[in-house]
Amino acid sequence: MTACDTLHETPSQTAGPYVHIGLAPGAAGFDIYEQELGWDIAGPNAKGERIRVQGHVLDGMNSPIKDVMLEAWQANAEGHYAHPEGGGAVEDGFRGWGRVITDFDTGEWSFDTIKPGAVIGRNGRMMAPHINLWIVARGINIGLNTRLYFSDEVVANASDPILNVIEWERRRSTLVATRHDDGETPVYRFDVKIQGQDETVFFDI
Repeated sequence: MTACDTLHETPSQTAGPYVHIGLAPGAAGFDIYEQELGWDIAGPNAKGERIRVQGHVLDGMNSPIKDVMLEAWQANAEGHYAHPEGGGAVEDGFRGWGRVITDFDTGEWSFDTIKPGAVIGRNGRMMAPHINLWIVARGINIGLNTRLYFSDEVVANASDPILNVIEWERRRSTLVATRHDDGETPVYRFDVKIQGQDETVFFDI
């Protein structure tokens, strides 16, 4: 008998089930850090409209996936990123980056932030206000990159160079979060569908 007869295929390397332990241990019940990275996106000094973003990540059967981690990256209300090449100064404490996980029972995720402003993109073209999202979960071999646009930015969305690359309007609509003003803080609902009919548009970056 040779070694090849006893060795078995190595399982595919996905993000789970240990993604929460390594990247959001507090949510997994492990008291490792005094403060976990990424929960505070805007900080207390950020200008602009305070909003909440929430939704589900759905599989091909429209069932919520309950072990997802999302990272968000956004500009401030003036369209500047918290980065040396972000286009300008940002408020003290503005991170512009956050990390959240889905609720283990409901599969819902949410975070509080400020609504970003329009951003100058490549070739000086203005991009509509948006939040960049990176999504990982058990069974996803490569992190999924997408964008969240805002339903009340109709004019800006109509001229956004990224949205206009997407040929079909029905596909573009998978990137637009719907606004709800039922409570004190406006809520933008954004459900991500990773496969099947009306699959969310993902970007190869």
